[in-house]
Amino acid sequence: MAEGERQSPPASSEDTPPAPQNFIIPKKEIHTVPDMGKWKRSQAYADYIGFILTLNEGVKGKKLTFEYRVSEAIEKLVALLNTLDRWIDETPPVDQPSRFGNKAYRTWYAKLDEEAENLVATVVPTHLAAAVPEVAVYLKESVGNSTRIDYGTGHEAAFAAFLCCLCKIGVLRVDDQIAIVFTVFNRYLEVMRKLQKTYRMEPAGSQGVWGLDDFQFLPFIWGSSQLIDHPYLEPRHFVDEKAVNENHKDYMFLECILFITEMKTGPFAEHSNQLWNISAVPSWSKVNQGLIRMYKAECLEKFPVIQHFKFGSLLPIHPVTSPSSPRSGQSRSTPGCSAAQWGPGGVCCSHRFPFPCPVAFPGVGAVALHGSVSQAMFGWASGGPEGRRLRLVASLGWGGAGGGIGLSGR
Repeated sequence: MAEGERQSPPASSEDTPPAPQNFIIPKKEIHTVPDMGKWKRSQAYADYIGFILTLNEGVKGKKLTFEYRVSEAIEKLVALLNTLDRWIDETPPVDQPSRFGNKAYRTWYAKLDEEAENLVATVVPTHLAAAVPEVAVYLKESVGNSTRIDYGTGHEAAFAAFLCCLCKIGVLRVDDQIAIVFTVFNRYLEVMRKLQKTYRMEPAGSQGVWGLDDFQFLPFIWGSSQLIDHPYLEPRHFVDEKAVNENHKDYMFLECILFITEMKTGPFAEHSNQLWNISAVPSWSKVNQGLIRMYKAECLEKFPVIQHFKFGSLLPIHPVTSPSSPRSGQSRSTPGCSAAQWGPGGVCCSHRFPFPCPVAFPGVGAVALHGSVSQAMFGWASGGPEGRRLRLVASLGWGGAGGGIGLSGR
């Protein structure tokens, strides 16, 4: 058995279809800023955060070249993404006066819009065919906006929601969690980067130099988790061209940095100031925790992003249901269940979720579910570049013992 493989659950549990469910076409539910409270209290929010954190824990300390199980469902998802890639080759950009937002993207998207359910049906088994229309909506939402010809973290979140839905209906299993990130999501990133370059897509809601990245966020979270406890690569090394070139094939975070440097010119500290600030953080574990906080504050708690999110039966808008009494290993104030409450096949008994609840990982779940980040951390005060970096890492709780930053070797 390969190093990263894990024992599969008994066949009787693996082959048991989920309980019957009435699937619905997802729709928008967040129409005004006050509606954001519904989102943050929703089952969708809790399940989405739990999914992100479970994968974050699953890839901790592992290279992209780590040996892991690749199931048939993972292979089918890669084939789906390969189809999207092939359609880009078949739909070349058109000549137009405008430099950005090539209109050929709309032709490409129209093909996906027409074929999305057929593509998803190749991944979902026949006994779950009723789920296809609901799940396909998230796939269509994950590749950008055909009107504005832009792409951003909201579209990336839709793809994560697409994968989360496949987990909730049992297509993807607990043994797939490493492959979900390293194989499926990594392939998705490749296709999205090709879309961005081929059709010169605009960043959706970009904060420019003050944003983490024009297009992505999740690969920085999962990529920083990969690098936790690395024997020699520290956060300060990702702004070193030599270190990036030598290690980008093993780590998603460094692959993202390489893509940024290929697409942008000028000093890194100028075109990617937020990332340059983060390079001053003393450890990858602090980077990872800080990025989770930042993802909540800058993506999941921003109305311009979440107003486009769609809710159905798999990711519902209704409030999260809490157990009436605490279970073993679980407090009344912490939603979810501990690893001891996983049901057959790794399914969480309280959420029907095929991955551990975030509270199964002490500290990590608390950061994402209960941690809050002051918006002041994004307001830059005077004091020069190093002063701004110190303020960022201090406001994120990224400093070392006594708040030390550790800029030696910079």
